[in-house]
Amino acid sequence: MRHSAVVTGGASGIGKAVVKRLLEDGWPVAVVDSDRAALAEAEAAFSDENAIFLLADVTDDDEIADVFDQAVDSLGLIGGLVNCSAMARDLPVEETSAEFLRQMLDVNLVGSFITSRAALERMGESLAIVNMASVSGMRADRGRAAYGASKAGLKLMSEVLALEYGPAGVRVNCVAPGHVETSGVSRLYAAEHRRSWLKGVPQGRYGEPEEIAAPVAFLLSPEASYINGHTLVVDGGFLSAGVLEDR
Repeated sequence: MRHSAVVTGGASGIGKAVVKRLLEDGWPVAVVDSDRAALAEAEAAFSDENAIFLLADVTDDDEIADVFDQAVDSLGLIGGLVNCSAMARDLPVEETSAEFLRQMLDVNLVGSFITSRAALERMGESLAIVNMASVSGMRADRGRAAYGASKAGLKLMSEVLALEYGPAGVRVNCVAPGHVETSGVSRLYAAEHRRSWLKGVPQGRYGEPEEIAAPVAFLLSPEASYINGHTLVVDGGFLSAGVLEDR
């Protein structure tokens, strides 16, 4: 019997594409999100699928414990977790307050720790976790002191989880997207700013959410059974581009 998968931040963007792909692959999926309106839209979109939709804040231990219990009760023990919940905003260092940094770390790093612990406590015979890192956690960029630090921390935390829980049948990996075409990106960045980013992408385009969902699905699958503690970069060649002209 196949175990269930939980996708946090699964009501929109990359998370929603991950939910769609996992359902196509036969996973029962619990979609966890803090955006009530987006969650309702996702529920309507996947109304005929083997999925449940749960409202929760990933930074709240009690809320996460409750929705993970609901997931197990409805869909069975957890075999897969994908952490897509994230906060993204660019600010130069002089405008980055300690409070903003703490908030970014709380959502992007601590939240994934809380959900990972919850999944570990409710896992089936095995568990695969995929955390959504970022190329911003692997290369410095202006305005991303807080965001980049949170994603760099997520990468290292994933490696520690892989090390400590590997003997228990747990695999923990990251996918690090580059520039991906989502509604959130459209809201955050003007078209001119987005075009300037493409100068640093050898493939010359933004990725699609489905192009991130595919490697996530692979890392959850038995085909990736010997991949553990790895970060798979999906960025159109951005990290390999070397020193770039000032955008």
